[in-house]
Amino acid sequence: MSRPATPVSLTLQQREELERLTGSLNKRAAQRASIILAVSIEGMTHHSVALELGTVEPTIRRWRKRFEENGVAGLVDAPRSGKTLSTLVVTLDQREELERFARRIRTNRNLAFRALIILASAEGLNNTQAAAKLKTTAGTIGKWRRRFISDGVAGLLDEPRPGGKRKISDDQIEAIIVKTLETKPKGRTHWSTRKMAEKAGISPSSVSRIWRAFGLQPHIVKGFKFSNDPLFVEKVRDIVGLYMSPPDNAVVFSFDEKPQIQALERAQPILPMDLGQPERQTHNYIRHGKTDLFAALNVATGKVIAQTKKRHRSKDFVAFLRVLDKAVEPSLQVHVILDNLSAHKSAMVKRWLVKHPRFQFHFTPTYSAWLNLVERFFGLLTQHALQRGSHTSIPQLKRAIHDYVDAHNEEGKPFVWTKSADEVLDSVQRFATRTLLVHGDE
Repeated sequence: MSRPATPVSLTLQQREELERLTGSLNKRAAQRASIILAVSIEGMTHHSVALELGTVEPTIRRWRKRFEENGVAGLVDAPRSGKTLSTLVVTLDQREELERFARRIRTNRNLAFRALIILASAEGLNNTQAAAKLKTTAGTIGKWRRRFISDGVAGLLDEPRPGGKRKISDDQIEAIIVKTLETKPKGRTHWSTRKMAEKAGISPSSVSRIWRAFGLQPHIVKGFKFSNDPLFVEKVRDIVGLYMSPPDNAVVFSFDEKPQIQALERAQPILPMDLGQPERQTHNYIRHGKTDLFAALNVATGKVIAQTKKRHRSKDFVAFLRVLDKAVEPSLQVHVILDNLSAHKSAMVKRWLVKHPRFQFHFTPTYSAWLNLVERFFGLLTQHALQRGSHTSIPQLKRAIHDYVDAHNEEGKPFVWTKSADEVLDSVQRFATRTLLVHGDE
């Protein structure tokens, strides 16, 4: 057991000052005052005081010595001078540019934050105050403050990083591109990243980066078909004109049939999506019949008039035209864009058109269904309502189709055609020219 230490002798004034310090908001000064008051008690030991105040004996001895040398003043930390901040001056032009950068919080967060740092510093805040205001560190404030003082607004921009030395030469990149475009691997129809990496002696990720940089996609194949319609140009201009500049006092419908939609029931029940688990369904299915969908898309409103039928014969088409006739005000002309199906040109249809002169047909060019806007609706119908569905009967399939049509019509958003007829024809010409260059006179 340690022997009692000689108690510190306190005057009445010193005791009052020490008691006042124990209630101070300065926790360090309060603890030091408590130490001196404790060691002034007769019979105390430094060990017992350390245990009571939750500290160690060297701390007790240190502050006892400081008190004995300098009194109560020895317990209070002297103010620290710190570093003198360099003068930061923001001109009017710089302030405007900084405020513009600060508004880019969504497009360039880093630059916006640095601009806010300089603006806060320009208000006269020191590094600690600015850090508290912007919820960052004083070191970060000091870094960008120094950069601004040194280089102005340009100092806030990210400097280009040199990165490592290139490991793949231009010649290697050229060889990979040539192989991708002009050759095929043995026994295969196209290159894969791994097969090309094996051939070129580089990593698959490097091959992937090269292909992305030059827009090469060997794994993708898309279909095409040139129209042989002798009136292709005239029909394109006619239909695109209806989309972009529809006639006054008229309604334009984009019409087509989606034939043989099958009611397919998955062989086993669909497993619903769960946390960490996508929806699952069997690859095989049970057929429960099929139906045809007739749909007319109002180009101006985006709403669809739809009917399901067993077949798509001329009389079925005429019956649908009667539905359109009732749906449109009698005072309006009706322009219908449709394809060249024989059921659309039969004698029955022609007789109906003679009796209903306000209807005018505009046929798409042969092999040019992409000109018909309703095809986009059919694509969405398949994607959102049919592709992942499981239908046990034709009535159930029809309900699913009409439910989607109703939901689509509630939104009422039209499909907007953006390319002019000249742009469409130029695009077709470029593709045809490239095809001739590749295949010549074959």
